[in-house]
Amino acid sequence: MNKITNFTRRSLAARLSIWVVSLAALIFIAALTYLFLESRKAVKREAVEHATQLLDNTVLRVNNILDNATIAADNIDWLVYRHLDDPDAMFDLSRNVILNNPELYGCSISFEPNFFPKKGLYYSIYSSNRDGSVYSEQEGDDEFQYFYMDWYQLPRLLSQPCWTEPYMDVNEATHAAEMVTSYCKPLIGDDGAFIGSLSVVLSLSWLSETISAVKPYPNSYSIVLGRGGTYLVHPDPEKLMYQTIFTETLETPNPAISALGHAMLDGEEGMRVLEIDGETNYVFFKPVKATNWSVAIICPQKDIFGAFGHLQRIVLAIVLVGLLLMFYGCTKLIARELKPLRKLVDQTDTIAAGRFDETLPEPAHDDEIGQLSRSFGHMQASLVNYIDELTETTANKERIEGELRIAREIQMGMVPRIFPAFPQRKDVDLYALMRPAKEVGGDLYDFFIQKEKLYMCVGDVSGKGVPASLFMAVARNLFRVVAQQELSPEQIARQINEAISEDNEQMMFMTMFIGIVDLETGKMEYCNCGHNPPVVFSDGEARFLTVKANTPLGIDGSWRFEGEEIADVREQPFLFYTDGLNEAENPVHEQFGNDRILQVLRSAPFRTAQDSIEQILASLTVFVDGAEASDDLTMLCLKISRKG
Repeated sequence: MNKITNFTRRSLAARLSIWVVSLAALIFIAALTYLFLESRKAVKREAVEHATQLLDNTVLRVNNILDNATIAADNIDWLVYRHLDDPDAMFDLSRNVILNNPELYGCSISFEPNFFPKKGLYYSIYSSNRDGSVYSEQEGDDEFQYFYMDWYQLPRLLSQPCWTEPYMDVNEATHAAEMVTSYCKPLIGDDGAFIGSLSVVLSLSWLSETISAVKPYPNSYSIVLGRGGTYLVHPDPEKLMYQTIFTETLETPNPAISALGHAMLDGEEGMRVLEIDGETNYVFFKPVKATNWSVAIICPQKDIFGAFGHLQRIVLAIVLVGLLLMFYGCTKLIARELKPLRKLVDQTDTIAAGRFDETLPEPAHDDEIGQLSRSFGHMQASLVNYIDELTETTANKERIEGELRIAREIQMGMVPRIFPAFPQRKDVDLYALMRPAKEVGGDLYDFFIQKEKLYMCVGDVSGKGVPASLFMAVARNLFRVVAQQELSPEQIARQINEAISEDNEQMMFMTMFIGIVDLETGKMEYCNCGHNPPVVFSDGEARFLTVKANTPLGIDGSWRFEGEEIADVREQPFLFYTDGLNEAENPVHEQFGNDRILQVLRSAPFRTAQDSIEQILASLTVFVDGAEASDDLTMLCLKISRKG
């Protein structure tokens, strides 16, 4: 299986052949499915017509024989009335019925008890056909009281001709038993009283032979049901006269067979599909009106559709072989047509190995493969030019990236990076961190101590990248120069604002928090220039510092900045940061937010400035979950302690 899979993966001809054969197979399947369904319907329709015609002919033959028996009785009853004064004439009349109708089994002319006083209580003349010879005898004695038999009582009670249910007739001489049925006519005297019965007897052996000979298919068989559902004809002799169609359903209920039995007994005709002995069978049934019997032909489904199934298997085998041959032929033909493409693949492998000067073969045909070969030649030439350009571009990119790395190192060297920042001082705990979103960024921080005062700032330039980094460098140098003049925070802000507002054609600006802390008294003066307010926190408590709204630096050179102060900030840690912290986003664009900043600072007691920043950074890393930073990030944490 793996070999076949690998072959089809490597061979375009095989895949195309599979598609062609699959499409052909779908068409064949659709066409054959329709053909088989219609053919099956036609076979079923023909089977129904054939079986129904045979059943009609069989019932017609049965009715003809029954009609002949009826006619035989009707033709002799007037002679019986004519010779009522001559009882012995009944022998000749009975005998002549058999001689004139050899298909009859017997004929009986029976009279009421003591009807002929000279003949005694019993007088019944019976003639029978035994192997072509006619035997006549007088019946009736104390052991055989014929006037209690069905063939005598039914016409007496009904006062009209009728057929009896089949019964066993036993020959007293030979003790041979024969299943027979009788057509009985009442004999009526001049006064309207019943005087006797005229009966003609038919052997049912001819019925069994006639009906059993009807075999539309090799394994089909026929049955005949009497008025009560008794089997009169059945391939299993043990069921004759002793079982009904409902017998088996008493032990194992079978609604379908029970429904069939009731339909046949109700005189219906038609066709039903039943499960008999685990096999599907088609049952065709029709009544015999004269006797209220019902004839049925049972045809196994496998016989009806046997030839059709054999033909179906042959056709499927032919189609399968044809599809295999089609697959083989298509594979060979497509492989031959794709041979130029194979050569093109070999040449492209050579080119892919780096030999771009390899010459492609001239296409022999102007078909799609020839067009592909020429297009690939043009692509080869374009690829050589592209590689030359890419080489030059890559070199330029590497040079620019190298310059940016140097610029990043220069930028990072402009801000203090050695911590502890003031190792000789125990009263100042300060730690800062800056992460540009690109190679270089626009955030900045700075701090220094001059005459027992700590000068610090945290700023954020609009935009990112190289322009912001240049603007940041200018702003940082301005802060150093101006702050060393021992000015107040608002004065520092005003001078920096005036300097960067001049010739600011790019309209760049920056937010900045400027603070000055007197290390002797703990007093902090500050000016917030449109920057994020810092967080003041201690064990379990954290809040944003309330600041006045000043405009960012670089927007309005004439802006008058307002400063603020806190009397004593000792023992109160501060966190200064840029919007790269609170506006950091996770993969679903949810921001880190101010509430999370406060939550992190409240979650653990303050230990050191570095520890606080690392806690925030760890929470931020988990939150962004690998999402790319969209802005520069800067944090500065400061705690001033009392001198001890």
